Amino acid sequence: MLRNLSSFNVWRDALAEKFPLSGELRNYGRGTFRADVLAGVSVALVSLPQAIGFALISGLPPHVVITGVMVIGVVAALFCSSHHTVIGPTNTTSIFVAAIVASGVAPSLNPVQTAVFMAFMVGVIQLVAGIVRAGKVTQFISRSVILGYGTGAAILIFAGQLPVFLGVRVGHGKPFVILARTAGEIVRLHMNVPALALGIGSLGLLLALKRWRPRWPGGIVTLAAATAVTLVFRLHEHGARTVAELGGLSASMPIFNGAPLEMLSELPSLVNPALTLALIGMLEAISIAKNIAASTGQRIDPNQELLGLGAGNLAAGLFGAMSGSGSFVRSAVNVQSGGRTQIAAIVSAIGLGAILWAIAPLASAIPLASVAAILLVVAVQMINHRHIRTVCRATRSDAAVFLITFLGTLLLNLDTAIYLGIGASLALFLVKAASPALVEYAVNDAGNFVTIENPVARPDPQISIVHVEGDLFFGASDLFQDHIRVLTADPNLRVVILRMKNARHLDGSTVLAIDQLNTLLKNTRRHLLISGVHGDVALVLKRSGLIKRIGVENVFPAEENLTMATKKALKRARQLIGPKAGVRLFYDKTRPREPAHA
Repeated sequence: MLRNLSSFNVWRDALAEKFPLSGELRNYGRGTFRADVLAGVSVALVSLPQAIGFALISGLPPHVVITGVMVIGVVAALFCSSHHTVIGPTNTTSIFVAAIVASGVAPSLNPVQTAVFMAFMVGVIQLVAGIVRAGKVTQFISRSVILGYGTGAAILIFAGQLPVFLGVRVGHGKPFVILARTAGEIVRLHMNVPALALGIGSLGLLLALKRWRPRWPGGIVTLAAATAVTLVFRLHEHGARTVAELGGLSASMPIFNGAPLEMLSELPSLVNPALTLALIGMLEAISIAKNIAASTGQRIDPNQELLGLGAGNLAAGLFGAMSGSGSFVRSAVNVQSGGRTQIAAIVSAIGLGAILWAIAPLASAIPLASVAAILLVVAVQMINHRHIRTVCRATRSDAAVFLITFLGTLLLNLDTAIYLGIGASLALFLVKAASPALVEYAVNDAGNFVTIENPVARPDPQISIVHVEGDLFFGASDLFQDHIRVLTADPNLRVVILRMKNARHLDGSTVLAIDQLNTLLKNTRRHLLISGVHGDVALVLKRSGLIKRIGVENVFPAEENLTMATKKALKRARQLIGPKAGVRLFYDKTRPREPAHA
């Protein structure tokens, strides 16, 4: 019996690891359920106007987006470790899907098919990433890239919705083109007056609710009021565009369509956009989960978040919906409303279906100008001025990465902009990490190291100590070699001591550079010594065979006494060339100087 109980516990723990919600349900009580239901209803009230807005941004029928909200919300909640993150279509995924559809990269697919196949591909990619535990990859993407992309996306949303808000039709294009065409239509007074009135009235009501009734579901109230006005005054008969133009809303339940295998012919065309969208979704979801966890104290497993995100998007593809990611707004509402477990996200998905069933007969009359007013407010809120100032003032590299990604988002394809930002971030980091510089030191009569301020006062040294500090990866090897080449040009120099106590991350490129230095010195009857090697540096030198080529007697491992290895190296140097040798020390002047040790 004990063996059976032990086996049961093992299976239970394994189930809780892969399905975190099952662990939460062990001690689930009435109070927790009540809190989750109230939070779920609050999230559902926010989700409907958002879903209609995402449909307007992406150009997809509303049911494709709403199905995504419901299906992804339920499936992701079963797998995600975060108690509060709500997964589903977002502004970012909507604008990305709209860009892919507009680019025509999959000519044999219509917009809905493109969005559904993208969701299926994104789900597979994210599931694989979660299975191979690639969650930590996201930490290597600079926040400047995400901030630049998010800011650019906000501008794209604002530019795309402004014509709808003003009641003009200008077609598609880059944001600057849309804004220029909109300005031209305004100058020619080609606005639809009922739509403009609905937009301005909705914007005013929404802002008033945010100021004086912040706990009210402002989006729902605004859309309800605007729809009532539209129906009472029959504004849709006077040119005011409504949701019916997008395809209308229905109260039908999500229908399982199966894997979109008939679309596999477009796989080569969509694989790169799908990879980019999967990466963006991973970054967004994990970032939101970590930010919320920082305030709630919950432990987040990034790989489990990827499993939940991937499972949700894969399910979206199977149910004919668009892909999703972590929603900052809906997740924040969940936390603020007192949600305690993933059940709140499931309740919100079910609640959205209930709300839609109740209002479906009237929902098609929702004016698009009012939806655009809500999206304009969202776009402005997406631009985080404080974060932008922080990033741009932090370092020039951060400012450059932000600007490159931001402009790329506005001027290039969105997937290109992301990769451009990531590439710029990594390139600037490598440049920063691979910039060694040397300052000259000498040994005075008292045996202490002193800086040589005046080159005229430099002694005629036969021994030179090169203090190596920092990361010696491939990016630093050429600069390291250049410094050494200048050093060895001195014809009086007899011995070079590489002091590697503070060297890190030695790789093959730098080993080859040290090997070439050793060969050069041997060919001119001079000597190379190395002191202070330890840890991974010692291991790399040993594995590469460089220690044997230099000579075991010329390599001095680090000791507890920080100066002992260098003292032994100096003793060896004097044995090689005699006791009356001058000593010159080179030190990396780009880093804080240490106390003078031998």
